[in-house]
Amino acid sequence: MEKYWEIFVNGYKGYANYLWSEITNPNWHNYFYWLIGVSAFFFLLEILRPWRRDQAKFRKDFWLDLFYMFFNFFLFSLIIYNAASDVVVNFFNDTLASIGITNLVAFEVMSWPTWAHLVIGFLLRDFVQWWTHRLLHWHPKLWDFHKVHHSVEQMGFAAHLRYHWMENVVYRTLEYIPLALIGIGLRDFFIIHIFTLAVGHFNHSNFKINLGPLKYIFNNPQMHIWHHVHDLPEGYKYGINFGITLSVWDYLFGTASIPHDGRDIKLGFPGVEKFPKTFVKQNLFGFGLTKDEKLFKEEELQAFSLDREKLNGNGKPKENGKPKLPEVKDDDLSVV
Repeated sequence: MEKYWEIFVNGYKGYANYLWSEITNPNWHNYFYWLIGVSAFFFLLEILRPWRRDQAKFRKDFWLDLFYMFFNFFLFSLIIYNAASDVVVNFFNDTLASIGITNLVAFEVMSWPTWAHLVIGFLLRDFVQWWTHRLLHWHPKLWDFHKVHHSVEQMGFAAHLRYHWMENVVYRTLEYIPLALIGIGLRDFFIIHIFTLAVGHFNHSNFKINLGPLKYIFNNPQMHIWHHVHDLPEGYKYGINFGITLSVWDYLFGTASIPHDGRDIKLGFPGVEKFPKTFVKQNLFGFGLTKDEKLFKEEELQAFSLDREKLNGNGKPKENGKPKLPEVKDDDLSVV
């Protein structure tokens, strides 16, 4: 036990020293200033060429989302995640070692050229994240956490990093083993992290650009805005357009849909108007700890009960935009 406590303390101190170094020593391999630079770039694009011209430059919840950016990129790791994950990883490795497994690497790619192992790592990670994202929409408990991200009602670049702290735990836990199996750690991902940060900001930005055929490979604002639509298109019960960086997974697995130009569609989910508005209450949501959440759940249940009373011709409840696993048909897919 003493060993793990030492790991925890060292992890805490180590990350605190790292973050201070990031802030006080600007350089080309500095996440802190890359986050500021990439954010400033997309904010400038939103000012110069806004897709939704009537949307305020400092849109609804702009400052809340700006705080989320720094919290989820840095502060959450400082507060607990980095130290706790060091303990979990070491405990996991020690457990494997106790049954004779000392090396998880099943497919060595680190000996490949740098570009090759980074591309493989990026594709694997993005694919895992795509399935994880679908899981967040499918599992009711995880959907409660993911509602924080979908509570955005006016889209802008900073909405990219508005998400519940539990999403950090879910994503990084499910990424760990697949990446470990090919011998890649997240510390090897600097270039990929910056690239995915830029694409994520781009996806959420109030900016439009025609990617041509590249839209079938990379996520983009015209596609991702529909992921945040308040009322899902008919036939897609759990959601659409789950791509994180790449859109190709949605086209391959039949979850891509752009019914029409989504510039002015309503965003959020049924009941979003009564979803908690503050950072603290949003990050406590999903645990049943606040009066706001309990009230929200009661009203959500009442709305669902009323919806069940309005049966369609098949004797099944009408859909209410509540995320459920999509039943995809070829002719359901409308792509711009």
